[in-house]
Amino acid sequence: MSDAIPSPAPADHARAKRNVTILVLAQALLGAQMPMIFTMAGLAGQSLASNPCWATLPISLMVGGSMVFANPVAWVMQTYGRRVGFWLGTAGGSTGAAISAYALTQADFGIFLIGSFLMGLYQSAQGFYRFAAADTASAEFRPKAISYVMAGGLASAVIGPQLFNATNDAMVVPFLGAYLTIIVINFLGSFLFLALDIPKPPKPHADDPRGRTRRELLRDPVIAVAIICGMVSYALMNLVMTSTPLAVVGCGFETDMAGNVVTAHVLAMFVPSFFTGHLIARFGTRKVIATGLAILGLAGVVALQGVELENFFIALILLGIGWNFGFIGATSMLAGAHAPEERGRVQGMNDMIVFGCVTIASLASGGLMNCSGGSTVEGWNAVNIAMVPFLALAGASLIWLMLRPQDDVA
Repeated sequence: MSDAIPSPAPADHARAKRNVTILVLAQALLGAQMPMIFTMAGLAGQSLASNPCWATLPISLMVGGSMVFANPVAWVMQTYGRRVGFWLGTAGGSTGAAISAYALTQADFGIFLIGSFLMGLYQSAQGFYRFAAADTASAEFRPKAISYVMAGGLASAVIGPQLFNATNDAMVVPFLGAYLTIIVINFLGSFLFLALDIPKPPKPHADDPRGRTRRELLRDPVIAVAIICGMVSYALMNLVMTSTPLAVVGCGFETDMAGNVVTAHVLAMFVPSFFTGHLIARFGTRKVIATGLAILGLAGVVALQGVELENFFIALILLGIGWNFGFIGATSMLAGAHAPEERGRVQGMNDMIVFGCVTIASLASGGLMNCSGGSTVEGWNAVNIAMVPFLALAGASLIWLMLRPQDDVA
């Protein structure tokens, strides 16, 4: 099976390109809230939590919310269309930010966690931008469409940190202005989806093909390896990125410098998207994923060499590039390994597994960073050493798939 959806007629290519443009804009504007959250949520959690080991719990709960909401959001999109699902995401982002803002005014860590969890609804919906890009794309255009949408994160990497720096200290309560800005971002961004032109999935009939069950899908070698590689790429990126602001500030640098490191990282996550799709089309998903895993490993090596500012910048830039190759490659592999009637089932299951592991990674990040040693340096080293077994798992699964050429469908 080579196509997740039938290749559209040439006349539909213009519609596919228009949809990609809308999703790129959504990734740029709405996605700006993600670097803001990842920069400040851990620092805000550290100031509110009674135990520093729980500093990254807000990020963990947000990612956990993405896991919990993945299947419901997939069901909404499969039943009512992509637009409704994306609106549901912006509503969750606004509501979660409002609750978080209120929690900051009350210095209440528990309420802050509730707001963070609800913001996971937006993150879950954003995860479907890449799949929506493939809905109306031809088999040839599909990897490029996914890559272009991910490239929209380049603008969000610039917009988000700049908005954070401009609004972070705008009010007496630290971070309050930034969370209020996120509410505005979600409100404005929701209007973009009015222009989205993706047909609503037809209502199923009794004689329609039902597709494979989740268990059968997980037994498909390509689907299983795509999920593993996407899971490892995203989880390890989150593991290291979540601890980065804590490590940078803990090593004596200013909060704004932590934001600059995150900016460089997010730029590195999305700049390669301008050519990742072309690399996949030329070399195949497996080689691109393998390259991404190798770069993730190199990021850990650089981070372990020291805690000078250049180490943080280089390690986080490599981390972003490795994530881009690994995650976009895994997404492209997955998109070509299932039938149309299996789309919602596969995508919801994939994101539930991926974000479930990312939740564990973000929670472990705070524990490793603050509670695994006597100093910031020891904690930072522990975070990067923790990457090794998971890179080994993903690498081994990819090699196993490469030894099964008869199953090559991506």
